[in-house]
Amino acid sequence: MASTTVGLIDYGMGNLHSVTKCFERLGQSLTPVRCSGDLANCDALILPGVGSFDPAMEQLRSTGLIPHLQEWGQADRPLLGICLGLQLLFERSEEGESPGLGLFKGSVCRLPSGQGERIPHMGWGKLDHRHPCPLLPAGAENPWVYFVHSFAAHPALEQDRAADVGFGNGVATAMVWHGRVGACQFHPEKSGRAGAELLKRWLLWLQAGAPLSA
Repeated sequence: MASTTVGLIDYGMGNLHSVTKCFERLGQSLTPVRCSGDLANCDALILPGVGSFDPAMEQLRSTGLIPHLQEWGQADRPLLGICLGLQLLFERSEEGESPGLGLFKGSVCRLPSGQGERIPHMGWGKLDHRHPCPLLPAGAENPWVYFVHSFAAHPALEQDRAADVGFGNGVATAMVWHGRVGACQFHPEKSGRAGAELLKRWLLWLQAGAPLSA
């Protein structure tokens, strides 16, 4: 799997150690990306994230990467967001005032209270596959994965919603996917064997040339 160069965006708000170790166990090294010059040799990118929306966007802004990430996504090059990284891909969030990257149409909203669920939503949840996604192909078993979040994305386009997870009396967006750009609200790197299998599928998909889903 080492033939693919995967860049890990380091902007001071990502769980870089856990993500790096998880990919190392899969035989894939990650290349730190801290400025636009680091993108030149990357075939794919990972945008991790922990914390709050506005500080994360401010940190990204300080790296000068925002326009380059937008160009990357608009060119439909492979990019995988993780946790807060998923939320940053949207146009806006109720958590702050800063515009997001806008690679997905829609917004990020606070999880509803009063549904018998604690916020933040913290713990294991089972994915419910909705639309095609290389990480969770049709016919694959819906895995249990690990979540820590208080906000969830509301994609404007239903087909961008790759998977949900149950929350209270309803569901929350767990995965989004459009073209070659996708993201997980959960932490695959903290989801044991199930999370590792999802990331392994992503790497195999990259090796196959990142074909678009039917």
